[in-house]
Amino acid sequence: MPHFVWSSEYELGIPVIDAQHKRIIEYINRIDDVLSNDTSQEAMNAILTNLVDYTFSHLAFEEAMLEEIGYEDFHGHQLTHKTFTRLIENLCHRARQGEPVAAELAAFLRNWLLTHIMSEDARYVEAVHEYLLGNEAGRRRYWLHKTVTRYFQ
Repeated sequence: MPHFVWSSEYELGIPVIDAQHKRIIEYINRIDDVLSNDTSQEAMNAILTNLVDYTFSHLAFEEAMLEEIGYEDFHGHQLTHKTFTRLIENLCHRARQGEPVAAELAAFLRNWLLTHIMSEDARYVEAVHEYLLGNEAGRRRYWLHKTVTRYFQ
């Protein structure tokens, strides 16, 4: 499958979120590389584990951010993440049982990520920008830095 190429149309204008989305795309592309090179199942499982761990960290970070800013559709967005998480956990369970799900997982993530960015995530952009540029911008940027560090370092 051709690589998933990041495009400016996917950018939300929130650098930390855009960087996380790009990283997920890199993992999806690594799955495609392994599939096309007929690499061992062990190598594939390592990539899948890293992809799922990183994706779940991204979702947790995004939810923490939306809760912090008081996003009005926080619970709806969180429900979307929970549904997604259940689907991913099912695919991972199938992979642990020896079922070859890497191509299915990569295709699912590719489609879900684009749909999620362009519809669900696009809805919170204005609220995040208002929060980060508000009266207490310094404190809020510190919160963002502290939270990124907690989830990704």
